[in-house]
Amino acid sequence: MGQIFLVRHGQASFGSDNYDQLSPLGIEQAKILGTWFVRCGQRFDRVVTGGMERHRQTAQACMAELSVVPNWESDLGFNEYNHDEIMRRHRPEFADPKEVKRFLATHDNAKRVFQQEFEKGMARWMGGQFDHEYNESWQAFRQRCTTALHRLMQAEEASQRIVVFTSGGTISALCQAVLGLPDQNVAQLNWSLVNSAVTKLMFQAGGDGQQAPRISLSYLNNYAHLENLPGSKAITYR
Repeated sequence: MGQIFLVRHGQASFGSDNYDQLSPLGIEQAKILGTWFVRCGQRFDRVVTGGMERHRQTAQACMAELSVVPNWESDLGFNEYNHDEIMRRHRPEFADPKEVKRFLATHDNAKRVFQQEFEKGMARWMGGQFDHEYNESWQAFRQRCTTALHRLMQAEEASQRIVVFTSGGTISALCQAVLGLPDQNVAQLNWSLVNSAVTKLMFQAGGDGQQAPRISLSYLNNYAHLENLPGSKAITYR
């Protein structure tokens, strides 16, 4: 059977002017993952990244640890949803980055309070009542992600091992498709995904080329490569 390893990007730059960059810890998380792949004797036939900078940076730091790396490919179907737009539709004043910084500065537990607001924005987006206000609706996002996954499986031999560097929202949407989760559980799953964690899918292509590939979940949100490090600061969720 084929294997697809979905890697969530390392810690991004929350609270900075450009979120789409790995923090120093995010780069270290990706390197540790690469070392873990080597220690496990893991090899890959294809390396695929979404089109975001944090995807590419995670791939670069991780795959640099492996001695044999195939050519990379990019598939925008594995991109994350537009979290900026989702937040702006919920809190229009957050279109101004200075307002976001002021909001964070006025709360002791800024990240937690911001997440609560973001959860409300996600519920609004996923509810479907305001689809006309978004460049990409929740349903369109889910379809984009699953189409990218099926495109990947249909192009490959059954024995291929593929690593995909992507985002938590994308991984959650794909797990929803595989497991049949209701929408309300997808957001909860997304919050639980650790930076640089790995979710593994198994697939078998249709025998006559006309049937859809069969796919199953092997494991979800595996961050064993981070668990033996001293302290807990290496395990992050944003």
